[in-house]
Amino acid sequence: MDYSVCLLFLLSTISSASTGEFPTSQIIKEWVDQMQKELITLTDTASGLEKLIQIYHRHRPHFSVETNNPAQLVAAAAGNIEKLLFNRSQALRRLALEAEKFQMDHVWRGDSEVDKIVYYNAKDNLNQTEDGKGRKNQYLPDDFETDPDFKRAVSYNTTAVHIPTDIYEGSTIILNELNWTEALEDVFRKNKEEDPSLLWQVFGSATGLARYFPASPWINARNSANKIDLYDVRRRPWYIQGAASPKDMLILVDASGSVSGLTLKLIRTSVSKMLETLSDDDYVNVVYFNDKAEHAACFRNLVQANVRNKRMLKDAVQSITAKGITNYRGGFEMAFEQLAQTNVSRANCNKIIMLFTDGGEERAEEIFEKYNPKQAVRIFTFSVGQHNYDKGPIQWMACANKGYYYEIPSIGAIRINTQEYLDVLGRPMVKADRRAKQVQWTNVYLDALGLGLVITGTLPVFNKTNTGSKKSQNQLILGVMAIDVSLEDIKRLTPQFTFGPNGYYFAIDPNGYVLLHPNLVPMTAEFDEPVTLDFLDAELENEIKVKMRKEMIDGLRGNYTISTLVKSKDERYIDSGQRMYTFAPVKGTDYSLALVLPDYSTHYIRANIADTITQAKFSESLMADKFDEYGYTFIAPRTYCKDLKLPDKNQNNTEFLMDFNDYIDTKTPNNPMCDVELLNRLLLDAGITSSLVKHWKTTQLQHGVVARFVATDGGITRVYPKSAGLYWGKEAETYESSYYKRSLDNDLYIFTPTPYLSKENSSEDSVLVSKAVNLKVDGIPLKPAVVGVKLDIGAWMESFINATQKINCNDEICGCQRNDAYVDCALLDDGGFLVMSNRDEHIDEIGRFFGGIDPILMVNLVNSSLFTFKKTFDYQSRCYPEKESKAAAGLRSVYVPTIADILNLGWLASAAAWSIMQQLLVSITFPNFLDAAEMNDELSDAARKEVCITEQTQYYFENNIVSFKGTIDCENCTRLYHAEKLPKTNLVFVIADAKVTCSSCDTKPLIQDEQQSNGPDPCEMAKNPRYRKGPAACFDNNEHDEAMCRRSAGSPLASSPLMLLLPLFMCCLGRRTLTAAGRPA
Repeated sequence: MDYSVCLLFLLSTISSASTGEFPTSQIIKEWVDQMQKELITLTDTASGLEKLIQIYHRHRPHFSVETNNPAQLVAAAAGNIEKLLFNRSQALRRLALEAEKFQMDHVWRGDSEVDKIVYYNAKDNLNQTEDGKGRKNQYLPDDFETDPDFKRAVSYNTTAVHIPTDIYEGSTIILNELNWTEALEDVFRKNKEEDPSLLWQVFGSATGLARYFPASPWINARNSANKIDLYDVRRRPWYIQGAASPKDMLILVDASGSVSGLTLKLIRTSVSKMLETLSDDDYVNVVYFNDKAEHAACFRNLVQANVRNKRMLKDAVQSITAKGITNYRGGFEMAFEQLAQTNVSRANCNKIIMLFTDGGEERAEEIFEKYNPKQAVRIFTFSVGQHNYDKGPIQWMACANKGYYYEIPSIGAIRINTQEYLDVLGRPMVKADRRAKQVQWTNVYLDALGLGLVITGTLPVFNKTNTGSKKSQNQLILGVMAIDVSLEDIKRLTPQFTFGPNGYYFAIDPNGYVLLHPNLVPMTAEFDEPVTLDFLDAELENEIKVKMRKEMIDGLRGNYTISTLVKSKDERYIDSGQRMYTFAPVKGTDYSLALVLPDYSTHYIRANIADTITQAKFSESLMADKFDEYGYTFIAPRTYCKDLKLPDKNQNNTEFLMDFNDYIDTKTPNNPMCDVELLNRLLLDAGITSSLVKHWKTTQLQHGVVARFVATDGGITRVYPKSAGLYWGKEAETYESSYYKRSLDNDLYIFTPTPYLSKENSSEDSVLVSKAVNLKVDGIPLKPAVVGVKLDIGAWMESFINATQKINCNDEICGCQRNDAYVDCALLDDGGFLVMSNRDEHIDEIGRFFGGIDPILMVNLVNSSLFTFKKTFDYQSRCYPEKESKAAAGLRSVYVPTIADILNLGWLASAAAWSIMQQLLVSITFPNFLDAAEMNDELSDAARKEVCITEQTQYYFENNIVSFKGTIDCENCTRLYHAEKLPKTNLVFVIADAKVTCSSCDTKPLIQDEQQSNGPDPCEMAKNPRYRKGPAACFDNNEHDEAMCRRSAGSPLASSPLMLLLPLFMCCLGRRTLTAAGRPA
């Protein structure tokens, strides 16, 4: 080879990757200015932005500009909520008072009078009436009708009764409970007559029975013909909160060598079930002991019994191993020290220690004399497992410390015995009587019967019967009375349609959890746990919000105007916006209400078109048969009239629009059932936007534009031409539309590509460009609408490349050539998503996060401070559960007893045994019943998903700097890059040496997609817990408690028929042997 050729080859291998000189900053800026000019001119011209402003001014006689006064609005809304909850409280008080009278007047009935008690068992199958034959005391109502308020079939002529599966409904106690609670039916009905808006009225008994009105079959999202109903009213959040004052609970676990094997398994399960009886008002920790005492988890003090902390403790208990000797002294010393801590958050009410052990000879009397001389701490002891140890010492511990002693010989005794301590903690409330008759309002939770998100008012019901002793009154709580309030009802009292899409109300409880917030949208049908979304997790946290949250919990009034980061509705972007927060307490409750307003929502448009002629003129353009003339039209699905049904999930918006038109044609917009102000605003916007469409028709559609659109605060969206509206995938409700809300918060032209993953189910190949209409009326700034266009990708790519072309270029890059071998060019939006590229291979990836296309370049754009990012957790996500090995798993929906359980007569007399009996009896009739676990695989994707935490990552522009450049250094090559923001848009132009010219720079894709997560570390959060406030009243006075130290393992509610069914039970087991995988052998 010639020497000069070799030298030339060598020089070429170590030179820059580009064949020409990289463009200068000035040249790139000229390209960017040209792109920006073309895009903005195209959008302004095609959308008719300026024309729409003129149209608004032309319609000035048809509207006025009103002012939102935040303080007055909050005061009015809080007053309305106060009135609603007061009315519910009055109904509760009537129910509780009458219930106590009915129980006092009740005459106890014996077994011989069983058939005289008639009731509707809500779990009876309505389609199999012969199922009730032979049970004279039960019947099936025949007047069920679907009620829109309850979203299910109900009967107002009777009540329904739910009895837990593990409770024997034929027991004398249950039958007497059925007898006296039947009289509640008339009180329920009278309450409903006085207040037709009342929803579920429920009495939850301490026996587990629940009687509710109106009657409705027990069908919920969790049960079906193939699943065991595990609902127990005593484990519902509202019952736990209403049955006792808050608790500081220390669970003490014996982990000595004697509790190994089955006993340790029983203890683990018992502790888990005990934790489920705690609410967010309670505090808890778990300590285990053998030779010495240790914390089960990382918590060094009591922690709030919220969902995540309880899950942490449950997991920790599963890791406890048995070894060493039993040292009660060490365990109790740590337990008392934990309860005595004063420098940490706690309930500061009932103090209790729960001891789980297999028994022992030590009483540890000196420990109790030292730490608990006045029995301020109640001690409950549980003898777990089957053994011959002396139970006297641990029974004495409970009796000497005003607690209770229980035996848990087998799995069947766990569920009942871990919740009966609530009866003991209810005694101080019974003794306090009227002082304890305070209505409490719960956290938000999902209603078991399909009402959606609710809060519940609760009031304890006391046993007022005379015991015959010197004490005139029994010390037992009968149960809890409850009335639900749907969050939808509260939302109706907090209308937001004068605030614009980015204004909203929210409310929080004393824990800082939101009960009202636009971001409170749990995507689940599960109802085991309350919905606990903290205000600081519902929004992006900052120091002022932390301060404001504390002031709201403390019941103060206040007002803050702050600059805050705002997550977009689709959770892909982050914007910065100015917000005014105004808050005030809701009197008579522990709730606090706030109003959030952007600076541009201080004023709003109010339509003045009460005359029917103008209304008819404007509504004409909403007719579906005029879409060709006025564009494809959508209206926001709002409650314009009480008797106009909102569209369901299967109804498209055009059908709702046609229903709307039929309604106003027959009943007129001024009908008393209508929200005239809301409806007239819709009609005003219909008239204004129809004028804009007429303007569009006079101008030719520009090259590269596939559609024009306008959307308004009033709820109108028009897409022109009609053909483009057929594929319009945006929300008809502008208040829920991400592009609309972002356009208002940014005085920019917002480019929104279709999300990359969404393209799999769509043929859409376009980019949306939107801009808020900045209108000034009498000097007052308003943003009443958003206009924009849809750009054709192919035509825009051609324009994009042409804008960078340079004529007569020498020794330099001549622009962004299509599929250029040496240079990559791209437009990214402010979230880091690809909007345009000079490469055909990337065109199909428009809408994809750029970190998945060119990871190393995206990393450098972040490092150069063009982009920054924020990681947050979403506590309302749903994920697929982790798959378990079927070979190692038993039945997931049916408890299968061990041989030890079956042979133990104590287990046969337990509640769980009765449950298994019922399951096996059903399996005779329905042979596939025990295969329920396998049927889970046939459920829909949505049904299989479980509540989970996910981590989100949003990227956004870090600052207002417009130019960024640098060098990407790799192992044996470099890449130059330059990024330049397009003024007045949310775009940035990026040009770089081509990725293929420097392959050693490749890194793993930068992931932006939502990822399943364990959330923040509970151990770290426990060190600095968020501020909260417990209930103002505490009832924990245990003086003069009657001694009730002994309770057997079996329950009279569950044992009666079991011995009779034993032969059948054994026969079933012989007939249907179960393998480890849960299938019949």
